[in-house]
Amino acid sequence: MLLTVQTCSAQSSAPEARGFGTQPNLPEPEKSILPTINIAPAIGWTKGEKPQAANGLAVTAFAAGLDHPRMLHVLPNGDVLVAESNAPAVHDTSSGVKAVRNWVEKKVKGSAGASVPSPDRITLLRGLDEHGVATTRTVFLQGLHSPFGMALVGDYLYVANTDAIMRYPYKSGQTSIVEPGVKFVDLPAGKINHHWTKDLVASRDGLRLYVSVGSNSNVAENGMENEKDRAAIHEIDIATGRMRLFASGLRNANGLAWQPQSGQLWAAVNERDELGNDLVPDYMTSVRDGGFYGWPYSYFGQHVDVRVKPQRPDLVATALAPDYALGSHTASLGLTFYDAKMLPASYAGGAFVGQHGSWNRKPHSGYKVIFVPFADGKPADAPQDILTGFLTADGKAKGRPVGVAVDSKGALLVADDVGNIIWRVTAK
Repeated sequence: MLLTVQTCSAQSSAPEARGFGTQPNLPEPEKSILPTINIAPAIGWTKGEKPQAANGLAVTAFAAGLDHPRMLHVLPNGDVLVAESNAPAVHDTSSGVKAVRNWVEKKVKGSAGASVPSPDRITLLRGLDEHGVATTRTVFLQGLHSPFGMALVGDYLYVANTDAIMRYPYKSGQTSIVEPGVKFVDLPAGKINHHWTKDLVASRDGLRLYVSVGSNSNVAENGMENEKDRAAIHEIDIATGRMRLFASGLRNANGLAWQPQSGQLWAAVNERDELGNDLVPDYMTSVRDGGFYGWPYSYFGQHVDVRVKPQRPDLVATALAPDYALGSHTASLGLTFYDAKMLPASYAGGAFVGQHGSWNRKPHSGYKVIFVPFADGKPADAPQDILTGFLTADGKAKGRPVGVAVDSKGALLVADDVGNIIWRVTAK
């Protein structure tokens, strides 16, 4: 009966484009006892199928047959690291009504390919044959704990597991790491660990790491005592391991990246659920040192979420509005800026975003890779579809984009965790 109620909610009639841009449309919140669940069942790609690339671009399967590839990192020698990962076996524990809701959502999400066991490894891809396929594939690291973000600084590779950043010695060209590594810093996790992904990026000078930690709930329903150091981005001094809060109020930040013109840190952020099909837009934003971005008390600046008790008007008064909305419930996880030359010049400095796709919106949103043009370090125009065709006409998912990266030749790489493929986008 719960599934019937949840999957029969009203469908949005608003154009999806209204949830994009610097000033998105923000309708009045809708109230419902249970969230909308509108899963796109995972079916994968048949042999020879691929997404549709935008005009002037071509796409090939750089590597297939992977196991839930999520995030990408390109090493200086051109090797590509792929974090094959999923949620930890035990997480998101709760009781009472919350436990029932979590159980239902997990069962339904399983049909979307989101409940496979975590492979807990990083795979290395090297080379390129005449068909655009990686020539070498090796297990680079294994025995990890739901890994996600990766960063190379000097002779060390840092990997953000769900509960800690690990550090491993690395030499250019090696195809595997067998050393156990050392724990560099602990990260917030625990029994709930609702948003388990922890993304990672190093500063340009190699002195600091920045790590994202998502919230432990939708809107603090597990209590703010369980949100300590969460919904935030932390800065870590590499020399000392000292960690400090860099920015907060970011419900679930992923896709940390440096904008090439401004030099600012940007993040793709997943916003809150259960306010209707068209609230709240996910977004990407420059991240200010000390900035507060609203969660859980407000969204998109100072729009108060009345569900949160007690209210904090003092914090809401300081909440920063994000730079650019990415559509409601698009699950925008991947973010990278283009500073290479293979693709047409119109892509220079702009942002590619991997949109994993909605599970709680009717009709579906996301399930594609988009591009947002930039000028002078800021978003400058409407988004453009780069890779589409991940959904069938009857709402089944052939794939779901996650991490995006630019390879050493200037092509765009896209991790597809339902298709189990890394797609490579080039100029046609």
